[in-house]
This record gives sequence, C-alpha cells and structure tokens, in this order.
Amino acid sequence: MQTGKIIKSNSGFYDVQLANQKIIRTRARGNFRHQKIKPIVGDWVECDQGYLLRIKPRKNEIVRPLIANVDQALIVMAAIQPSFSSNLLDRFLVILESQSIAPLIYLSKMDLLDAKCSTELKQQLHYYSQIGYPVFLSEQLNNPLKLKQALAQRETVLAGQTGAGKSTLLNHLIPNLNLATNSISNSLNRGKHTTRLVTLYPFQQGLIADTPGFSSLTLQAITREQLPQLFPEFNKLSLHCKYRSCVHLNEPDCAVKQAVAAGKILPSRYQNYQQFQAEIAQKRPVYSKNNKRSNSNK
Repeated sequence: MQTGKIIKSNSGFYDVQLANQKIIRTRARGNFRHQKIKPIVGDWVECDQGYLLRIKPRKNEIVRPLIANVDQALIVMAAIQPSFSSNLLDRFLVILESQSIAPLIYLSKMDLLDAKCSTELKQQLHYYSQIGYPVFLSEQLNNPLKLKQALAQRETVLAGQTGAGKSTLLNHLIPNLNLATNSISNSLNRGKHTTRLVTLYPFQQGLIADTPGFSSLTLQAITREQLPQLFPEFNKLSLHCKYRSCVHLNEPDCAVKQAVAAGKILPSRYQNYQQFQAEIAQKRPVYSKNNKRSNSNK
C-alpha cells in the first residue's frame, strides 16, 4: 500500500506523486464508478499495484478549476487583452473565501497599458492590497523573488480567464516546462484555450497547478447571508451596522453603505456585491429526491 497525491488526471488515468517524489500511473477501482466517486487532481490517495484504493477526505475543493486540497490560489487577471474585469476578480475572491483558500492576485500584460490606464489600474489594485490581498504585477517579474516566496512550500492553483497569461507566467517561473501559449481572439476579446488539463508541478518545495481558463464563473452554493462575510472589509464594518443580520442593501444605518458613500469602499466592489446578491436571489431552490419523498409522505 502506497500513499501519494494525484498530480495529473487524463482519460481515466491518474499520475500519483509518492512521498519519495516518485510518480506512478494508476487507474481507479471499478467500484469507484458504481459509488459515483470521482478522483480529482490534488486528492491524497492510497494505491497498490496500479490501482487507486481509497481517496482521503478533502480539506477543500474548487469546482472551476476542478482541484482539491489547495493552500492558496493565484488569480491571474489580464490588464488588457482580454480587458480587466473587477467583477470576475471579485467572483474569484468570493468563491475562494467560501472554501477557506487564501487568494493572491497577479496582473499580467501591464506593459501593454498606456501610462494613464496603468496608473488607474494600480490605484484600483492598491485597494485590494489594503484589504489584505497580496497583489503582484507582471512588470515586477524581472525580480520575481516576492512572488516566489509567496508560492514557496505551498500548494498553489493558478486560476483565471482564458488568455490571461497563466501558462506564460508558469513558463517564466519554471522555464523548462515550455507550456503552449496562444493569443486572444480579437473579435471575442477572450483567449483561446491552450491548457486542457489540471496539472500539478513541483515548485519551490511545493506544488503549483496550471488550469484550463474560462470566461464565466458562477457563485455555486453561496447564500445571501453568507455573501457579506466573504467580503473582508464588509465583514469588519458589519459590527457597526444597526441590525446584526444586515446584508448591506436596503437596511437603515448600514455601516457598509455609509463607507461606500464616504469613498472608503471601492465603488466597483460594492456594485459587484449588489450584482452577486441579485444573482443569488434569482437562484431556484434545489430539492433532493429524499426531500420530495418525505414531503409526499406528510
């Protein structure tokens, strides 16, 4: 019996890195399929004679990208081509916060901005660093020591939209990878997929994962009441709201709305929060078969 971590999954085969750094290729036992158990990259597993026998409990799991047991996520956003989206950035932050995964922010393609746009974007990113999110810029890659220190001895997943530059960043950090990169589609303002699989690579005594990109992201199972807690600056201010259950929308004497009016909260940040609340309110409740059966018996 051997224990290791799945570092790559492809067409029913799973590459497992053992404690001695050896990598073995395995397949899942047939009863995994019958029990609807799906191994994913990042899983700690027990294996023997080329078969996965058991998946250990996961400390966390991200659906997009599909990966488990990560310490932190480096959100790779493009400054341009495709255009920077604070809405997409805040979606990533909210989803990672809900999974207790520490987010870091990396802005690629800063060199393609003119001086005015660069200054404006840096001012916006300064707000994120003030509320506790580490921010790194592509123009700092000539001396990437701080970024490497932030990734060292941790399991990190790179997440971001297609064409944002995840593979380009990994090629810079680990030159011998030679990952394929591609340009964006000018007509759609989004990138062309080059990474097809989630793969973990050894890096700085830790692991780092490249992932397929995408252009949209849902809020999964986040509730209306949970959402305010996933905005760190809102969570701190909520202690001063009139109502303990304040969700910072229509309530009177709301400390968050007062901070927005006073310019202490980034306007786009609160606008994105309002949109997320509206999306959550429109979600239909999901009823399981067990609930339907128990309701029919009443």
